[in-house]
Amino acid sequence: MADNAKREKCPDIGGQAVVEGVMMKSPDAIAVSVRRPDGSIARSYQKYIPPSKKHKWMGLPVIRGVVNMVVMLMTGVRILELSTKLLGMEEEEPSKFEKWLSAKLGQSIEKIVMGVAIVFALGLSLLLFMVIPNFIATLINRSVHSLLVVNLFAGLARILILIGYIYLTGLIPDMKRVYMYHGAEHKTVYCHEAGIELTPENAKQFSTLHPRCGTSFLLLVMIIAVLLGAVSDQLIHIVFGIERMSFALRLLRSLITLPLVAGVSYEALQALAHSNAALVRALRWPGLQMQRLTTREPDSSMLEIAIDAMQRALGNWNQEESVREDEPAAVAVPPAEAVEP
Repeated sequence: MADNAKREKCPDIGGQAVVEGVMMKSPDAIAVSVRRPDGSIARSYQKYIPPSKKHKWMGLPVIRGVVNMVVMLMTGVRILELSTKLLGMEEEEPSKFEKWLSAKLGQSIEKIVMGVAIVFALGLSLLLFMVIPNFIATLINRSVHSLLVVNLFAGLARILILIGYIYLTGLIPDMKRVYMYHGAEHKTVYCHEAGIELTPENAKQFSTLHPRCGTSFLLLVMIIAVLLGAVSDQLIHIVFGIERMSFALRLLRSLITLPLVAGVSYEALQALAHSNAALVRALRWPGLQMQRLTTREPDSSMLEIAIDAMQRALGNWNQEESVREDEPAAVAVPPAEAVEP
């Protein structure tokens, strides 16, 4: 009973695998630890206040899921940028065009490159998970009248595209290592939740699959999008008398309902993650299996990095100690309401 009570009081720790490292987020801090090429550990630490504490309405059910989605995207990109800086990787000499563009826009080259990367990533996501599935749904809707069936096909297309995308990225050697750090992150979170000492040996015994993982969240988003899509299509049919939606209208509907889908999916993920009922285990099983694509079994050195980040996120270190040569001063990162473990 005492152990159960201890685990119930244990705060949720989220995280993210980065290039040669791990980010861990506790309720009041974000810590990043990465393994440099020479074997040393570079670290970053920052206190933060969740958006819901600054604005109470951001912590309301469903709304907090939308806030979380936006913050996760912003934090994820900046944490990846931070990890490369901590690695101490030498940057290439900017081209003449990059220097010219930087001078014209009045921004640093790093910000321009990051901005282009974000725009490209958002555009690719829109193409893969909005444009293509809705185009398929539009074609099917020409011969199939059931709105649920049409949305099921669109949802199936999204899931297949997601699986294919993750599988292909997993073939890239550098991404394989990121997926190994992802596994180390999950094992460390499990070890913390079990209330046992955080050591590589203890963490090894746990699974690389965790119910609060962002991979499970993505799958939930796609499943809930099918249900809410069918409902919204039916409402459009009743209110406007539209039986067959055009591609443009279907795409617009998907964009408008995305915040609602994200908010409902977040609440569903939280409910599934904090219960061990038989039905709940069955419902979260598909999401756990998806994680087999995004996690790999880590080695002890990777677990050491994940544990290092966890200890710092929990405040288990002397925050007034001087910065060592292998430990750069903290680099500012944006706050995150909750990031996948």
